[in-house]
Amino acid sequence: MRLLVLGGTIFVGHAVAAEAVRRGHEVVCAARGESGAVPDGATLVTVDRDAEDGLAPLAGESFDAVVDVAPLSHPWVDRALRAFADRVRHWTFVSTINVYSDNATPGQTPATGPLVPPLTRHATREEMAAAGDDGVLLYGGIKMASENLVREVMGVDRAFIVRPGLITGSWDRSDRFGYWPGRFAQGGRVLVPDAPKQPIQYIDVRDFAEWIVDAGEKNLAGDFDGVGPHRPLATVLEEIAAAVGVDVEFVKASPTQLTEAKVNPWGGPRSLPLWLPPEYDGMKSHDTAPSIAAGMPVRPLADAVADALARERELGLDRERKAGLSLDEEREILATL
Repeated sequence: MRLLVLGGTIFVGHAVAAEAVRRGHEVVCAARGESGAVPDGATLVTVDRDAEDGLAPLAGESFDAVVDVAPLSHPWVDRALRAFADRVRHWTFVSTINVYSDNATPGQTPATGPLVPPLTRHATREEMAAAGDDGVLLYGGIKMASENLVREVMGVDRAFIVRPGLITGSWDRSDRFGYWPGRFAQGGRVLVPDAPKQPIQYIDVRDFAEWIVDAGEKNLAGDFDGVGPHRPLATVLEEIAAAVGVDVEFVKASPTQLTEAKVNPWGGPRSLPLWLPPEYDGMKSHDTAPSIAAGMPVRPLADAVADALARERELGLDRERKAGLSLDEEREILATL
C-alpha cells in the first residue's frame, strides 16, 4: 500500500506512519517538517497547508490511502481533498469526540450522539486556548465541518471517520495521562479526586495507529469513536499506581474541596488531570461496542503506563508540566485537607 500521511512528524501522525512502515508499506509524510522528524523508512515531502498551492510538491502523485490529522482547519481538508480525492481509494480523517454536543448522557455512539454545528473556517491553537470553553466548540465545529466534507467528496464507502478522546502515549504533549505515572513514580502522599463514579476512556496511540492502518488496508469505512471501554477513574488511578510499583498514599479530595483549592479539572495548569465534573460523565462513557466490532485494538493499561512512564522519566519527573500540579502546589493543598 502507498500511504500519504498529511502530517507524520508528531504524535498520532507519526505513530500512523511508523506503524505503516513497520508493515512494509510505502509511506509519504507531507508536513512542514518543523515539529519533528518522520519515522525511519518514511519519506518527508515539505508542504505548507496554509498556502492555496501548498500541496503542489505532491502534484500528480497517487496513493492507495490518505490519513489526514488536520486539527483546526476546514480549508486544509478542502485543499487536500481537491488535490487527491480522485487519485486515492480510501481516506481516513482523524476527528474528535468534541464533535458531540451532549457531554452528559452515557452510552452515546456515532449513530445516536447529537453533534455540534459545523464551522467551515481555520483557527489556531492559540485562538482555541484563548476562547476558553468556547474553544472546545470551535475545535469540534471545525472538525465537524471537515468530517462532512470528507464524506461528501469521498462517499461514505471510502471514508473512515474516527473520533478519539483521550489519546495516551509517549509523545502526548498534553501531559494529562502522563501526569499520573510520573507523579506516582515520585511516591509519597498523592492528591487524587474523590469521584468514585466518574468514568474515563482512553486509547493508546499505538492501538489507534494500528486501527487506522488496518482501515486503509481493509477499506474500512464509517464513523467511529476512537476510545476504549469506559471504567471508573478511581480504579484506573489505582491500577496506574500498581503498574508504576512505587509506594504511594492516596489522599482523596472531594470536588468541592478541589474547587475551593482552585484546582482545575481535566488539564492545564494547577489541575488534576482526567478529573471532570459530573456533567461531563457522558463525554467519557461512550459505547465502544461498534468500534471494537470494527477491529479497534485495546491493549492492557499496564502497557500504556509503561510507555508513558518511560517518556516521563526521559523528560524529567520534576519538570514544569502543561497539566497537573507541581509538588509545591500539591503540598499546599494537602496541608489544608
